[in-house]
Order: sequence, then C-alpha cells, then structure tokens
Amino acid sequence: MAAEERRVPWVIKYRPKRIADVVNQDDAKSKFVSWLKSWPNVRKRAALLYGPPGCGKTSLVEAAANELGYDVLEMNASDFRRASDIERIAMRAARASTLFGRKRGRIILLDEVDGISGREDAGGLEALLRLIRVAENPVVMTANDPWNPNLRPLRDVSELIEFKRLSKRDVIKVLKRICTAEKIECENDALNFIAERAEGDLRGAINDLEALAEGFGRVTLEHARALLRPRDREHNPFETLRNIFMAKYGWQAKMALSQSQLDYEQAKLWIHENLPHQYSDPEDLWRAYEALSKADVYLGRIVRSGDWDLLAYAIDLMTAGVAMAAQNNPRDKYRWTKYNFPQKLLLMARTRKARAIRDDLASIVASHLHISTAVAKNEVIPLLKTIFTANPKYAARLVLGLSLSEKMVEYLAGPNKSLVMRYVEELKRLKEEQAKVSRAAAATAAEGAKEVGAAAASGAKVREGVDRSAKKRRQRRGGDLLSYLSKK
Repeated sequence: MAAEERRVPWVIKYRPKRIADVVNQDDAKSKFVSWLKSWPNVRKRAALLYGPPGCGKTSLVEAAANELGYDVLEMNASDFRRASDIERIAMRAARASTLFGRKRGRIILLDEVDGISGREDAGGLEALLRLIRVAENPVVMTANDPWNPNLRPLRDVSELIEFKRLSKRDVIKVLKRICTAEKIECENDALNFIAERAEGDLRGAINDLEALAEGFGRVTLEHARALLRPRDREHNPFETLRNIFMAKYGWQAKMALSQSQLDYEQAKLWIHENLPHQYSDPEDLWRAYEALSKADVYLGRIVRSGDWDLLAYAIDLMTAGVAMAAQNNPRDKYRWTKYNFPQKLLLMARTRKARAIRDDLASIVASHLHISTAVAKNEVIPLLKTIFTANPKYAARLVLGLSLSEKMVEYLAGPNKSLVMRYVEELKRLKEEQAKVSRAAAATAAEGAKEVGAAAASGAKVREGVDRSAKKRRQRRGGDLLSYLSKK
C-alpha cells in the first residue's frame, strides 16, 4: 500500500480536501463558497475563477465539492471547444441528478476557458452560454486571463472571483509540510530556491520538489540549482505593467514585455491608459509620454513602409523609455497602483457589431457606385446618415434600391428608423399595386390579342370561301362558253 501511495503524484496526493486547506486566497474562498451555497438564488448563474497558474482555482472547487457534498464533472479546454461535446457531456450532466447520492448534486467544472480562440471555437462559446442558461447545477469556469476579448460574453454572465499569486512564504510552507509527511531531508535554502523559481505556481513547485526527492532521496540547494531552470511563464497584463514600471534597468523592462501575454500594440494601449496612475510628477509623466509617442511613430512607419527593423526601436521606447522616465520622483515606480483596462479596447468591443454593420454597408455602397470601401466609409456613409435623418421618404427609396437590411437602416437612421421603415412599407405596397395593375393590363392585352387573332382567322376562312365560290363561278362560265363555241 505504501508503494502504491508513493506512485501517486504529490500534486494529487496532497491536494486540499477541505476549503481551509487551500493556501491563502481568503477573499476568493469566502466569495466562492457564498456563491455556491446560495445557488441557484444568485445574481449570476455561473462563476469564473481567474488567476495565475497553480494558485488554487481548481483545488478550491474540488475541496468545496468534497466538503459541501457535490460531485464534480470536470472538462478541460479541448473538451468544450466543440459544441457537440458540450451538448453530449456537460448539458446532460447539468440537467441530470448525481449518480452517487450527493445531497446537493454536481458542479460542472470547465477548466481553462481562456483556451477558446474566437471564430474557430465560436460554436463552443455559444454552447457554453446556452449551458449556463439552462443548467440545473452550478457551472464553474477557470481561466488564467479572463480579460481576453473573446471571453466577454462569459464575463457578462459569470460571477468573477479573483485569485492572487501565492507568495514565496506560502509556497515554502506547503513544501515543508510535504517534506515532513514524506520524511525527506530538505535544506531550507533549497526550498527557498524552488519557491523562487516557481513564481507563485504551487503546483509547479510541488512537481519540482518531487522530482528532486525521487532523483536524489534528499533535496539540497546544489541539486536544485543544477536541475531546475526558470519557468517560461507568461505574465498577465497587470503583472506586465508592474514589471515595466518597477524595472531598475532597461533590459528588465524589455524582458517584462517579452514574457507577457500582451503583444506590442496591446502593451502600448495598457501603458498609455495607466501612465497617469503610476507617475505623479509632471516632468516624469512628460518624459514617459514622449517615449511612448515616439514608439507610436515608429509603429506607424512600420505599417506604411513594411520595415520591421524599426520594431526594436519602438519596443525599446515603450518599455525602457517609459521605465527610465521616473527621475524626479523614483518612488512612483514602486508604489502600488490599481491598473485599468484600456478604454479604447472596451469601446471597440462595445462597437464591434456597429462596425460590422458599417463594413457590410460600405461593401454594398461600393459595389453600386464602383468606389472603394474606404471612400464609401469616409465619404458616402456620412452623407447617407444625413439623408436618412432629414428625408425619410427618399431614404426609403434608397433602402429598396440598395436592398438594405433593417440593421443597416437602424445604423443609418437611428431614431428615425421606424419612420423610414413605414415609408418603405408604403413604397412596397405601391409597387405591389402597380405590379397588379401591370399584370391586369398585360392580361387584358393578351385577351384582346387572342380575340383579334380569332377574328383574323375567321376573316381568312370567309375570304377563302368567297375565293372558292368565285373560282367555281368562273369555271362554270368558262365551261358554258366552250360548250357554245363547240356547237357553232
């Protein structure tokens, strides 16, 4: 039995069995347990637990299920990319009762939902939203980066619960407890080294400890330094900003961006949004914005010229240039700041549908006028908006002539949409009446033509009869003359 227990991975063997066993995360535990106990009498029917890897998101769900009497049905990212899998597995489980007699039912756990990639997995995302609406059991999701634009529909219907990165002290505490339970000799310096390399990832630290213990029978700093390497981990946007602003050297700021989930365009927006919150000195703020504006100039030249060699200069300016701008008040670099999501990205997400309608409308206008879609967007569509606002009758003709959809009419007319659509219906009715009149006239003309044809045919028959009668009379007269001459 002891041999079998040793073969069980330590991350499973020492996984928390009770809510209190989950390391730290007191706020997250309180919020999640309160939501779970109140379900289904909750404001939002799903919960989205988010935070860095190895901080206890999945462990808390399993510990709460074990302590409160739930079963857990867990699906990972590859299982719910396809709508058919959600319908086949999760949807049935969300409506059915538990198989093991649990008093509260089951929790549907969808792990790493930020693996959904947008258009390719649109069916899976729609199925997830449908699952949340109809589920008769709690639906819990986990994510490392919940601010992905693709996850906005899930954020709107979920209770967001944040998990903090574990401190080095928290990680060391758990590692010591495992060493004591496994009766393994461990040096404190080695545990400190493992925790530092893990960067708050408790699961990774336990795996490193197990590898060293199984390989050498004891854990020393020498062995840890020889075998363990820094993890190639991506930082979320908030960690990226903090690492850039707190960098003492330029290379540290550049490395912060290279290890980030953000690309250079997104990083520029995040830095621009949060610079005034981090730097308080006007001159420091001016220097930072000057560096960021020059980076933006380089990025614009890359788009126009295609010279990607300029990207290195843009990245240097937006990272090292911004980090080194704090000269008058260096303490600003290290003060805690609550970072905000870029407003531009939020506005673009909110106007995505409107921009899609505008693009479709521009394509229709461009095909009719034989112009580019860019000209249609910049010059023609503003004119159409004026027409739809000032002259709904003429706008109704345009709607019929261009075959515009109701969404396009709403985009162009705004509050006047109902008036324009009323004129459109009136024009359709008039066109239908004209079509009926035209069809009736065509039918009458066809009937008249038929009668004329019949009369013409009858006249032809009469003429043919007259001609035959005249011919017979001529033949008789000719015969009588020949008879008379023969008698003479």
